[in-house]
Amino acid sequence: MAASAEAVGDKYRSFMHGEGEKSTVWRHGGPPNYDVVNKLFEEERTKEWAEGSLEEKVQRLLKTWEMEMIHKVRPEDHKSVKSGQGYSASTNGMKPLTRKEISALGGYNMFLATTLPPEHRIYDPDKETVESGNSTFLTAFPRGFAIEVLDVYSGPPRIAFKFRHWGYMEGPFKGHPPHGQRIEFFGVCIFHVDEEMRLEKVEFFYERGNFLASFLSAPDSAAAASASGCPVMREN
Repeated sequence: MAASAEAVGDKYRSFMHGEGEKSTVWRHGGPPNYDVVNKLFEEERTKEWAEGSLEEKVQRLLKTWEMEMIHKVRPEDHKSVKSGQGYSASTNGMKPLTRKEISALGGYNMFLATTLPPEHRIYDPDKETVESGNSTFLTAFPRGFAIEVLDVYSGPPRIAFKFRHWGYMEGPFKGHPPHGQRIEFFGVCIFHVDEEMRLEKVEFFYERGNFLASFLSAPDSAAAASASGCPVMREN
């Protein structure tokens, strides 16, 4: 949802303010305000990493990358990503997407890409634009969708880590009324980075079905956490 902790900026995300962003094209005309979701993050995070630690750096990179994907219109404005044509991102082993394809799809649609037949899709990314996808989830999660890094398993240049993403369904989702309960999912990600910690390749793995099903009825958090087939995720 500040190239470190700038005097004016977001304390958890870089590349939102300052001289380097004067020419940035923002989706909504200016940098987003993360005050509300930062409050949720600080109240409910399960880990608090020391500034300058590897975990804190990875969490900042994750939040910055997510912010740039959703809010910066032009791929060339994504400073968390290495410039050039080599960058790609994939979800659950599906076809890697180029930076141009990612920018055209938007963050939510990229994460929710699926091979299910259209008639079985709760949310169909093939029918959504960047704007409609953003609006759908911002409406469902008026306090935002917080994210935290739980564990970092390896350091650069190939950083493997576990994350948690959560929010409260306090608004409707595709015609389904809000139930007010917390919706969350856990996943594992691999960031391939260069010597300046810029992303060259991103690989996300998480259980998509349980996440989307949580919009239909209030989730059982314990059952949702244990439903994943990934032993690393079950273990935690």
